[in-house]
Amino acid sequence: MAGEQNKTDSELAAEWEAAMNEQVGDAGGMAGGWSAAMEDPGHGGSDGVKGGADRVLNQDEVDGLLGFNPDELGLSDQSGIRAIINSALVSYERLPMLEIVFDRLVRLLTTSLRNFTSDNVEVSLDGIRSVRFGDYLNSIPLPAILSVFKAEQWDGFGLVTVDSALIYSIIDVLLGGRRGVTKMKVEGRPYTTIETSLVQRMIEVVLTDAEHAFRPVSPVDFSLDRLETNPRFAAITRPANAAILVTLRVDMEDRGGGIQMLLPYATIEPIRDVLLQMFMGEKFGRDATWEGHLATEIWAAQAEVSAVLYEKKLPLRTILNLDVGDTLMLDIKPDALVELRCGDEVVTEARMGRSGERVAVQVARPLRRSRTTLAAFEAAGQTRKEAS
Repeated sequence: MAGEQNKTDSELAAEWEAAMNEQVGDAGGMAGGWSAAMEDPGHGGSDGVKGGADRVLNQDEVDGLLGFNPDELGLSDQSGIRAIINSALVSYERLPMLEIVFDRLVRLLTTSLRNFTSDNVEVSLDGIRSVRFGDYLNSIPLPAILSVFKAEQWDGFGLVTVDSALIYSIIDVLLGGRRGVTKMKVEGRPYTTIETSLVQRMIEVVLTDAEHAFRPVSPVDFSLDRLETNPRFAAITRPANAAILVTLRVDMEDRGGGIQMLLPYATIEPIRDVLLQMFMGEKFGRDATWEGHLATEIWAAQAEVSAVLYEKKLPLRTILNLDVGDTLMLDIKPDALVELRCGDEVVTEARMGRSGERVAVQVARPLRRSRTTLAAFEAAGQTRKEAS
């Protein structure tokens, strides 16, 4: 035993190799041998992988494992650990009405910017995605102008970012610059007061159209709070909070740029129930044809009406003791009014009488209308009378 313990690793590996070769019958089939594997720490396993446990990942493999992309931080399809961390983000696809609102904003903004610049402007929707607010601030390409606005009715804030390409394009158009095919050079200087004022006017146009786009869903007023050029001063929510990011592309023939509108989920929380509904027709969930059909069918529906002469509550013991010939006293006068009921609802009151051989009731008071409006039903009834 002491002799076996004094054997080196190389000798033990050689004995194991010899034993294996005897069983297999092919001593030359072992590439490198067991002794070589023990002596060479760089010799790995199968598939030509070298380094074994000592292999160090390079930066690209680390970034792939973590799901990190420095070019599109927080705005791309993520994988790895970052995808697990961001799995709590709410997808905007769960709010069907939101995409319809921004499609309407694109149509309104195309007309408004054409009137604002007196030029041929085309606005397109590049995409809608869910992001972390902190990741978005880190991904904003500078220089840019960030405008913080407040949604009065929702009691929240939003962010509109205009990139440098669109800023210089708008300034060039409004100040009568010539159209050029070369890309304008982005200067590293701060924006002047005139440039900031011109961009502020354009942002006010965008916010006004955004109000009109949201109006069919929920009336809201977007008021411009301040303009910032440093993303650190444009913090409107916590960095870890989720937000909706809408990217708009503005093209003015050979020039243009992008506008990004960011709305935190906390801002649109008051209208979340409205944004969950499906889109039907151009009137945001309201179809006039279906309303008319429904009103017509309701007018033609049959309802059972009961005339209740008198009601009285009696103890259960008294009812069980009733026998043939017992008399129930009704505390009511012969000329008292009876109630006309439809189900459990009292419709009106009427007076009992006789018409020929039948007992009849004569309506004595106007019908009690429902609290809901009957404008749709009345319009449908008028249309039905005209058609007949």
